[in-house]
Amino acid sequence: MNTVEIENLHHNYTKKGSGAPNAIDDVSFEVADGEFFVLLGPSGCGKTTTLRCVAGLERPTGGTIRLNGTPVVQGGSKYVPTNKRNIGMVFQDYAIWPHMTVFQNVAFPLTVGKRLPKGELKRRVEETLKLVRLDHLAGRHGTQLSGGQQQRVSLARALVREPAVLLLDEPLSNLDAALRERMRTELRSIQQNVGITTMLVTHDQVEALSMATRIALMQDGKIAQLGTPRELYERPASRFVAEFIGSGTIYDGNVVTTSVEGHPNRYVIETTLGKVTAVSRQPWTVGDAASLAFRPEHVEVRLGGPITKQNEFSGVVRNALYLGNGVDLHIEAGGQLLRASVTAEDESFNIGDTVNLELPVKHAVVIAS
Repeated sequence: MNTVEIENLHHNYTKKGSGAPNAIDDVSFEVADGEFFVLLGPSGCGKTTTLRCVAGLERPTGGTIRLNGTPVVQGGSKYVPTNKRNIGMVFQDYAIWPHMTVFQNVAFPLTVGKRLPKGELKRRVEETLKLVRLDHLAGRHGTQLSGGQQQRVSLARALVREPAVLLLDEPLSNLDAALRERMRTELRSIQQNVGITTMLVTHDQVEALSMATRIALMQDGKIAQLGTPRELYERPASRFVAEFIGSGTIYDGNVVTTSVEGHPNRYVIETTLGKVTAVSRQPWTVGDAASLAFRPEHVEVRLGGPITKQNEFSGVVRNALYLGNGVDLHIEAGGQLLRASVTAEDESFNIGDTVNLELPVKHAVVIAS
């Protein structure tokens, strides 16, 4: 069952007919029950506007949004306000009331509208605080909390009403790097324990890759690619996806052979690096302009010698950056620099060394230029 369904969603902040681009341009996707779905992209891509439309904080100019099968937006004929949608939301600014205790902050949503019996309210708040591991701080005031604790109070306040959907608008962006890493793990664990359908907006690719069951990467109001974290990382659909996710290398070229060795998804692309056998998720014909993309950790490097293997090329080490758990090599090959990651225990490579590079076919990807 799908908790969230979005069909042909459009939104434009300017007057109709002005010619201005849409903030959301014909976006469609579904979020399954219990899924952790991430809207990822650069500033201005439409990810936050999409989330705000689901929340009811923006009224889209067109399209349909369903929550648990019930339309909450349907063209211009139907619009259900935020307070009538069964959602919980955590904003970038946690908005913890400093004059209230942790218990009172979390209980506040249960005191608005239809009131719960005091016993039920107390039970729900205590259970939710225990879920986010703040039950021992129930009597502490907001000004006495760390950034991570405030984030968990905000999360508890969103969960206490037992919403159908949890919406998270860059909730970790105000935390320092070490705390953000810990909170990613905590947030994912809480979501899995509760089993709540969750939509997260972020510009942080690490956040998206580590937490999502699926990612919708957005560009200029459209979805550039939708898939699992592994699909976006290992099989990018376009140059934009390959450059935004991870730190890959891209060579421009042309397709010269199709259906290599009888494999319909294998192609040979000619680049300045040479002729490379690669895979693709889309069909190509001979002569098509295309690009070759691959990741640093997929490049096999050894000291220079005869070229004897498929997808083997020669290069020169121009820089070697020691990172503790490995070495980031910058290698000149085919008239440009590529990156390769090797472990610290691998052969010692020095600046100026001639090396052999091998690209496994399954990790070399043909994408649109």
